[in-house]
Amino acid sequence: MKINHMALAAAGLLALSACAKNEAPVTVAPPVGPGAIAGTVAADRDGDGYVDGYYTSDGMYHAVQGPPCPPPPPPTAPRRGERG
Repeated sequence: MKINHMALAAAGLLALSACAKNEAPVTVAPPVGPGAIAGTVAADRDGDGYVDGYYTSDGMYHAVQGPPCPPPPPPTAPRRGERG
């Protein structure tokens, strides 16, 4: 019984070894401009921690332009008077 398990494990390792590649890892390119966040195309140019825009592959910066935020909802009226 143990020989069957060993043979099955050996066959599995042999089958999976065909998928292994011995290639050099790809190095990451350095950031392209000021405020670039490493490993992404995003950029935080003013340093406040929020992404302000992104860089394209040609190194051009594009600011994120979205619609303005909606106003906050009005405060709820306090509950006064008779309850129940």
